Amino acid sequence: MKLLELLRQPDREFSPVPFWFLNGDLTDGELRRQLEDFAAHGVYGVVLHPRIGLPDRIAYLGETFFHYIRTAVETAAELGMQVVLYDEGMYPSGSACGQVVRGHPELASQGLALTRDIRPGDQVLCAASGGTLVVRPSGGTLRGLHWGEDDGEPNAPKSADILNPKAVDRFIQLTHEAYYRAVGTYFGTTVIGFFTDEPSILGRNAEGMMPWTQGFRRIFEEAGGRVENLAALFTGESNADTALYERLLLEREETVYYGSLSRWCEDHGIALMGHPHQSDDIEVERLFHIPGQDLVLRWIAPETGGLDGINATMAKCSADAARLFGRRRNSNECLGACNFDGNPWQLSGGDVKWYLDWLAVRGVNFFIPHAFYYSVQGQRSQERPPDVGPNSLWWPWYDKWSLYMSRLACLMTDARLRTPVAVLCRNRDLKPELVKPLFQHQTGFQYLPESVWSQCRVENGKLLYRDMVFEALVGDSENRFPTVSRHWQGLADCLCDPPMKDLRCAGLQRAGTACWLLVNEGDRDIQTTLTLPTNGPLGQMDLWTGAVSRRESPRLLLPRRGSVLLFACTPAQWAELPASQPETALLLPRFTQTAERPDRLEKQYAAELSFHGEPNPTLTVQGEEMARLTVNGREAGVSFWSPHRFSLEGLLQEGSNRLELTFTGSLANRYGRPVPYGLAEEGRTL
Repeated sequence: MKLLELLRQPDREFSPVPFWFLNGDLTDGELRRQLEDFAAHGVYGVVLHPRIGLPDRIAYLGETFFHYIRTAVETAAELGMQVVLYDEGMYPSGSACGQVVRGHPELASQGLALTRDIRPGDQVLCAASGGTLVVRPSGGTLRGLHWGEDDGEPNAPKSADILNPKAVDRFIQLTHEAYYRAVGTYFGTTVIGFFTDEPSILGRNAEGMMPWTQGFRRIFEEAGGRVENLAALFTGESNADTALYERLLLEREETVYYGSLSRWCEDHGIALMGHPHQSDDIEVERLFHIPGQDLVLRWIAPETGGLDGINATMAKCSADAARLFGRRRNSNECLGACNFDGNPWQLSGGDVKWYLDWLAVRGVNFFIPHAFYYSVQGQRSQERPPDVGPNSLWWPWYDKWSLYMSRLACLMTDARLRTPVAVLCRNRDLKPELVKPLFQHQTGFQYLPESVWSQCRVENGKLLYRDMVFEALVGDSENRFPTVSRHWQGLADCLCDPPMKDLRCAGLQRAGTACWLLVNEGDRDIQTTLTLPTNGPLGQMDLWTGAVSRRESPRLLLPRRGSVLLFACTPAQWAELPASQPETALLLPRFTQTAERPDRLEKQYAAELSFHGEPNPTLTVQGEEMARLTVNGREAGVSFWSPHRFSLEGLLQEGSNRLELTFTGSLANRYGRPVPYGLAEEGRTL
């Protein structure tokens, strides 16, 4: 079956492509060593991300800087890896680490202020309710690359006015053109894209102002706006002029900034990548060749669920935009500073699995883990931790994570999702409260933003957009399509008895096969009877282990952090699949702790097991953080989340067996606040 061939060992194009923080005293040898190490662990791409911690000898965009960029790109080419270039010195993008403004103060970010204190240099617009509306430099900054250039520090670089075509042109000349001179021969082969990172009109740390730019008054008034009514922006009120302001501002950002970068990338044979400023900025995604978003700072999380607020819409935002605008891939910069409870480095394997599944079941097919650190020396270890790659506790087994992300990306690329429901929306209003019940009832949907409404038509009671057909819609508050049904119940990708609100389902066609990706987003096991819209036999694949078998029962048991792919078969294909084997849960004497090594964050346990030939024996234990098991000195595997399950098939001998279990604790115990790890104590909740 072609589907299984694709998923067993996906092509390298589906590899995770992590941010690689170039944050230390770079050397050619260490750059090569780390890239070789990445490839050895199944990571075949990187985003070259200059990051705070670079020594002063490596000036951003200088000769030494580009020497190391060339080393990285040339090494990646030799290793058959992909490279995404990053267009800024830290973030937000658009200022070339302050070089756009240096010597050109007129290109600095500008803001609109309502004030009673007019300063020298202010451009007075008009008197208004509450004071005077003036335009002044925003004073915004960005995070720089060298010590002393971070937020609030005296040398923090000045942000540029990304709504000003002259500023954006200077930005492109300083960054994109310089990179092209350095590594342009690799564009379109090794170098696949340029990443732009949440550009900010005002810059960081600009307070009490609204975005503005030179010439915007003329644009606003020619569109019928009255400037004095913009005083409402500072009181949280809305009127026709504030709505016009918001629309024109986004149009300006789209045209001047994103449009310029998109054209440059297209002209140079690579993709514009990255993500816009907000999680529900869907309209501007049309200008990204790989639409993207970022899941960082634990904006959503297993403990709070993934269905509420604007950040809950981000994965569907990029995935639905890709489908609407004819893009093959869509990305997410994920896991950045997603540590639990404000504790640096406390990000468990179970949480990582939850985040990856959350993204994939919503259609994300390009994973950009945030981040792999070149160095964690000194204060670098506290800069947006944790490292989720070479400095993580699971790095020796990272190939398992790489393969899982590759399988998810492969599955969701070139797939046609079943989306019987259309959700009409506007930019920055993706209606999380309306789509929440659709997720909870396993019903596929597609966002249709305002820009495509005029291209929709109705036939036989169904809404059509290009080759998409929708049987029902939600979000049509203006009743634009009155003959289309508002009743989406009964259109689910699967039916559950009893219902399961924590089950997510993506129904799709991939490689000519009907599939259903099922994900447990809750913290309890899911047990239900599943009905799918097919009469034929089914197979199943565990995308984590790669195990494939027949599906012989409508019962679904999906444990905490569980996911499974079901797929339709012909009777002949089904007969060729391995039969599913019932597991035998082994009853063990109590594990006892035999050793503890705080220097390695390890606790070791042992148990004796008497075995008498039970078929397909398995071991399940409750415990926190990463667990490894050996049986009679032979490796039985590693597990990253609880419940930890190990197959003991072929490892046990008749009679007595010695089982040794090692738990490795979170690196929060080294870099943050201590957290427990090891076998769960009786009564302790995991």
